[in-house]
Amino acid sequence: MSEPSSVKQASDAAAGPDQRTLELQKAFAVFNQVSQELTQAYDGLQAKVSSLTEELAVANGELRRQYREKEALSERLSSLLDALPAGVVLLEYGAVVSALNPAAAAMFGAGVVGSHWGDVVSTFLEPTVTVGEWMFGERRVSIAESMLPSTGGKILLIHDVTAAHRMKAELERSQRLAAMGEMAASLAHQLRTPLATALLYTANLAQPGISDDARARFSDKAGTQLRRLERLIQDVLLFARGESIGRDLIPAGELLQEAAQTVEPLMRRQNIGFSTVDRSQGTILVGSRKALLGALVSLLENAMQAIGARGGHVLLTASQVGDLLVLSVKDDGPGIPREALLRIFEPFFTTKGQGTGLGLAIALGVARAHGGLIEAVSEPGEGAEFVMSLPAMPAGQGVVEHVGT
Repeated sequence: MSEPSSVKQASDAAAGPDQRTLELQKAFAVFNQVSQELTQAYDGLQAKVSSLTEELAVANGELRRQYREKEALSERLSSLLDALPAGVVLLEYGAVVSALNPAAAAMFGAGVVGSHWGDVVSTFLEPTVTVGEWMFGERRVSIAESMLPSTGGKILLIHDVTAAHRMKAELERSQRLAAMGEMAASLAHQLRTPLATALLYTANLAQPGISDDARARFSDKAGTQLRRLERLIQDVLLFARGESIGRDLIPAGELLQEAAQTVEPLMRRQNIGFSTVDRSQGTILVGSRKALLGALVSLLENAMQAIGARGGHVLLTASQVGDLLVLSVKDDGPGIPREALLRIFEPFFTTKGQGTGLGLAIALGVARAHGGLIEAVSEPGEGAEFVMSLPAMPAGQGVVEHVGT
């Protein structure tokens, strides 16, 4: 028999609340779990925020410390630049003056800010024979430059080297006077020989009964000795006084051509081959054209005399090597003995019967006065080479543009 409907409905009513209770309990359990997870996540996030806040505070403190240090360093650098006796010029890209320290402002005036550095140079500075040194009125200054890779500009440091240059000139003069003292005995001998010879020939002129031909011959020989004596005295004075260096702008090619034109007829007369090679690439020298030409011609004449009547060849070469012009005079003569090579630039030292022994000494003095030097290289039987190296400016770089452009 089937269960009465009333009993079944009562049973279902009794089971319904229990089921809903279970479902509610499950829902609350899930809610509690999610709440716990959210609470844990919030606690973790709060801890992370606290950690980041602490790190940010530390970073801000470090940044403030670095900023204060940079600010203090900037103040120290500014104070240093203000107190620096040397001039400091800051050039922007394009060689435009953007800032000066007080020493530079006192030299050029604060109004040069915004001007091109080349215009400042042409207004206030004059070139000297030494690369990097300029005349500022009566003072001599040295200008060193340093690149700023980050901006493409430059920093120029300007030193007053007047006192140092004066001391150098005095030292060179003292060295020349000392050399003059050492060679006094040799000078007396050098003067006595042509003077005694000239006196002998002039005494023969007074003898009665000599023919006109003999009288002309004695007169010519006396004149030759007197001219030799005059040249010796001129060389001595030139060596003792030193060269008065000018400020000529001398293209190396022109100097080479002038020297070649001077000695080429003499070479041809003695059947000596002569050639020139110009690799100077338009290099410019600053100094005395006359003195440099005289020194170069002296080296060429020395090579010509070394070859002598046996014939040979002389090569004159000009090359640009970095900031230097290198002039080489090379011959294929008998060479220079090693003991003579050590003394070749000494005053009054000569291996020639008619030489004064001052030509190479004077040439070396000219090179040194221009900030350069001369070196001699030779092997017996293999000729000799004299190399004169001089500071120079590259082609296309005028005097105004030599610094900071």
